Amino acid sequence: MDKYENSPTLSGTMARLKAEGYTEDFNLGFDCIHCNRKQIKVFPPEFHIDQFFRFEGESDPADSAILYAISSDKHKVKGLLVNGYGIYSEPLADEMLDKLKTH
Repeated sequence: MDKYENSPTLSGTMARLKAEGYTEDFNLGFDCIHCNRKQIKVFPPEFHIDQFFRFEGESDPADSAILYAISSDKHKVKGLLVNGYGIYSEPLADEMLDKLKTH
């Protein structure tokens, strides 16, 4: 049996979380996350990482990613942030890096 056969996929996990109310798409910025649809910036003290999932590329380590389920009480928003990791990770402010690294 292939060890990846029963592993959840990134797209499947995203679909499940969207059904649970994480409907916004967040983009990672230097010192905040952006929600383009609502045109807001959410800074580290203003959001919580409710869940996170790591996905390893089966054949290419560059396909690895972390999926964050994020909520913000201040902005009354829940959404998803997908961040590739490894040598192609984005430069981040210390506060953002600390927030994401704790998970």
